[in-house]
Amino acid sequence: MARGSRQRVVAYLGELDERGRAGVQQAVRPDCKQVNIALVVSRGGLPLGYKVFAGNRGDVTTVEEIVTVMEDTYGCASRIWVMDRGMVSAEDVEFLKKGGWRYILGTPRSMLRKFERQLLEESWSQVHAGLEVKLCAAPDDTEVFIRCRSAERGLKEAAMHARFEQRMEQKLRQMAASWRVRKHDPLLVAQWLGKLLGRNSRAAGLFQVHIHTDARGGAHLQWSQCDDWRDWARLSEGCYLLRSNVTDWSGEEPWRASMPLTEAEAAFRLRKNDLALRPVWHHLGRRVQAHILVCFLTCMLWKTLGRWCQDAGLGDEPRSIFAELQQIRLVDVVLPSRSRISIRRRCVSRPTQRQAILLQRLGLEMPSCIEFANV
Repeated sequence: MARGSRQRVVAYLGELDERGRAGVQQAVRPDCKQVNIALVVSRGGLPLGYKVFAGNRGDVTTVEEIVTVMEDTYGCASRIWVMDRGMVSAEDVEFLKKGGWRYILGTPRSMLRKFERQLLEESWSQVHAGLEVKLCAAPDDTEVFIRCRSAERGLKEAAMHARFEQRMEQKLRQMAASWRVRKHDPLLVAQWLGKLLGRNSRAAGLFQVHIHTDARGGAHLQWSQCDDWRDWARLSEGCYLLRSNVTDWSGEEPWRASMPLTEAEAAFRLRKNDLALRPVWHHLGRRVQAHILVCFLTCMLWKTLGRWCQDAGLGDEPRSIFAELQQIRLVDVVLPSRSRISIRRRCVSRPTQRQAILLQRLGLEMPSCIEFANV
């Protein structure tokens, strides 16, 4: 988290008792040093403890150390390790299997191709509005693949594909027009084209580009669009794949077990966005440790509020409830007196019917006024 370094990786671990789960997540920041954070959570995702690991190395080299240290620190228990796809390699998967650990892992997007036929099927289980999952056993029955389809994520990816496609086609037209007027070296043109494809990788597979050399040695550009790539992009938008060796769960349970990964990153976003404290630069190790402690406490507080709302039958997302209760206003009334003593009275606006229901569900009683001492 110090300024002027290469990247930062946030690692998240969750641990439970018998059906515990653990996770590892990464977030790349080119302006920050890398640091790994191990967060221990309860079955409901409530943070219980954490540990900071040194970073500045390949992500896949951190898994064995994290698992070993957390086992030594918190003892051996039946737990499930949930890891982002960027944190694991084939060697890490083999390490987890040999150690007898259960896991839920993110997979490269290319693995979705193996399940193209299943993506076309309609037998999806709905977790909640906008999210569907489907299980598929591996050929050796030692693993199961969890296919997830998110409507919100699909809209986001579709917008990204459209944006990169438009940018790519516009740039290709400009390059082709320029090369028709001026002669360019084909090798240099190929280098420019490679950079263009690299900057627009989201839509690079859509275009088949060919460079032709004329009699004068000049380069000419021709391209066409690949319909197969576009069809696959539309089919896979919003879809992602998880793999797990927990084979006795239903389709919804593995997905819910992987959610602490998202919640760990949300703890950082909460402090940066809701508290308006972004960006925060740290140059000393103890300041980094303090920053992580505040994020840990933030995550603990947020999960506690979520459980409070859930127990009240209001769902597990307190942000919408806060937005409603924030509409309740306070008004300060100051009355001067002949003795030159001001009488101050803070009045509370009357809650609306919706706000009153929320307060009643949460077991809160709103005062009509707040008394101040005379000054």
